[in-house]
Amino acid sequence: MMKRLSSGNIGIQHGSRILFSDFADGGVMWTGQGDRESRHLISFKEAFVDAPVVTVSISMWDIDFKHTSRADISAEKITPAGFHLVFRTWGDTRVARVRADWVALGAVRDDDDWEIE
Repeated sequence: MMKRLSSGNIGIQHGSRILFSDFADGGVMWTGQGDRESRHLISFKEAFVDAPVVTVSISMWDIDFKHTSRADISAEKITPAGFHLVFRTWGDTRVARVRADWVALGAVRDDDDWEIE
């Protein structure tokens, strides 16, 4: 699907977030089994006109080498104001910690834009 931006004003925002450090406190990503999820609300410093395109990636992970490595990372519930950054694992995977990076690209308002009510 092609997302077309009708505005000549395009904004890019980016960030990095440590999602958890479960090895430090015996958290579920490190000690658990089966389906597990870590969800974080990311708020943009400035809202976009419409929901932007968001990409996410794992920029650091610390994982137990004795078990199969399983990871899924995604951006969900994307709005002009923010999105949910979601990391999932399953099975016997043991994840000590994860840092994720994100980039949002979309139309932004121009200082000269005005709305008639």
